[in-house]
Formats: sequence, C-alpha cells, structure tokens
Amino acid sequence: MIESLLLRRERRLLILLGLVCLGLIAGALYLQFVKHEDPCPLCIIQRYFFLLIALFAFAGATRKGWGAVTTFEALIAIVAAAGIGTAAKHLFIQLNPGFSCGFDALQPVVDSLPPAHWLPSVFKVAGLCETVYPPILGVLLPGWALIAFVLMFVPVAARLWRRRGRRHLNAA
Repeated sequence: MIESLLLRRERRLLILLGLVCLGLIAGALYLQFVKHEDPCPLCIIQRYFFLLIALFAFAGATRKGWGAVTTFEALIAIVAAAGIGTAAKHLFIQLNPGFSCGFDALQPVVDSLPPAHWLPSVFKVAGLCETVYPPILGVLLPGWALIAFVLMFVPVAARLWRRRGRRHLNAA
C-alpha cells in the first residue's frame, strides 16, 4: 500500500518535471519570437536537453513499476548533467568576452539534426553564443538554464541514490 502511494507520488513528480521543462522551452520561444533573442548552438542544445528530460519524465510517469521509473529517472539525471555542462560552458562564454563557442563548428552539427529540418524556426541556429541578452532578474539566460538543470539533477539523483540505498538494505 505504501509502495503504491510512493510510486504514485513519484509519477506525479515526473509529470510536474515534464511540464516544467515544456514551460522552460515555451519561455525560450517567447524570448526568441517576441523579444527577438536569436538562439545560438548552445541554446538549441539546451532545448534538446529540456525536451529529452520532458520526454523521459512523461515516459517514466506512465510506468507501473519502480524498475522502469528508476530507469527513466536515471536517464533524466544523465541528460540534466549534460545540460549542466552545456549551460555552464555557455555562461562561461558570455562572462568571458572574446571566447568563442565555436559558432562555425557547432552550427552545422546542430542544424543538421532532424528536428532542425522538421521545425527550423525552433531548432535552427540563428545567433552567436557570445551574444549577451538582457539579464532576467540579474541572471543571464544560460545562468537560468544552469539553475534549472541543477534543480532537476539534484532531487532526481538524490531520489535514485536513496532508492539504491534502500535496495541494498533490503537485499542484506
């Protein structure tokens, strides 16, 4: 009974995580289309990471057993960690003017991915990584992405770690 309630709670948290990721992507699209802040290669990569996290969260929320939920949460943690690295690099580039993100090197790779052909207005590179747009509440956009990825990674990784510890205790 308690396990069932815990699993149901976990699935609701995954749905919430997926919705948060979609909200972050909606915010990025607002900045792109309304505020005319063109996305750079690292912005697009971060969009992919948020979409992957949302996809894994929604897929995990549909599972009935802990094993599958844990698998999807592990995938979420891996993607969030990659997002942390990408957002940190993007933030470093913006805080160190003159340091290029390799616009020429990254753009063809990002633009050759299938979603860039399916939805070019959303997934095609249109800007430079070193372009600094006005901060929101004093934080640059890659800083907000970094905060979001950390806030996704830490609780998911902590729950995985706790679950792993319980599994070892039960096996002993």
